[in-house]
Amino acid sequence: MSQKGITINNAEQLVQRKFLTKVYGWMSLALLLSGITAFIVATSPFLINLVFGNKIGFPLLAIGEIVLVWWLSASIRKISTLAASIAFLAYSVINGATLASIFYVFSLDSIIVVFLVSALMFIGMSLYGVFSKSDIMSFGRYFSMAIIGLIVASVINIFLKSSGFNWVISIVTVVIFTGLTAYDTRKMILVSQQADGSDMFQKASIIGALELYLDFINIFGIIIQFFNNNFHD
Repeated sequence: MSQKGITINNAEQLVQRKFLTKVYGWMSLALLLSGITAFIVATSPFLINLVFGNKIGFPLLAIGEIVLVWWLSASIRKISTLAASIAFLAYSVINGATLASIFYVFSLDSIIVVFLVSALMFIGMSLYGVFSKSDIMSFGRYFSMAIIGLIVASVINIFLKSSGFNWVISIVTVVIFTGLTAYDTRKMILVSQQADGSDMFQKASIIGALELYLDFINIFGIIIQFFNNNFHD
């Protein structure tokens, strides 16, 4: 290979590394903001009452989360990188506020343990997504169908109120989102191979971070639910 070819190849690898660094950087920042927000809300009687002490606080935040994710995903090609960044960080703050209640159920030590377990699962599946030779991308449509099925099952169980069915749903949720972690990681690897440092790829790194953030939060949420069940049992 000529010196010119080596230089071009090195430049492409540098762009890929920068893209992936931004993806995981945005994700880490969002998790940090969520954690700080959750702690601040949990330690403020005014804020905890504002979020959980009335009938509209929590539902309003939950609706805000859905609207932000939908808007960010649907408008990513039209909005600026700054707007996408603000929307993503705003989402992480709102999500942190809705997670504040865990500080009333668990000790800080328990939350840290659950976080570490979730992180190990996330990192393990991310590494699988990076190094596995299997065709992970072919499972994309199955993950989509599984999520729809999961939502339907969760709605049904609202009326059934079956603890056994809820346990099954929890197990399936962990399986789905650990699988999605590998899938989304592989997707980001493939996107990074096309990255050119343009504004569109700057925004793509934010969307990638959002997807991985949601994977982690869902894994964390289910594991904390297992802890909650054991706590009450």
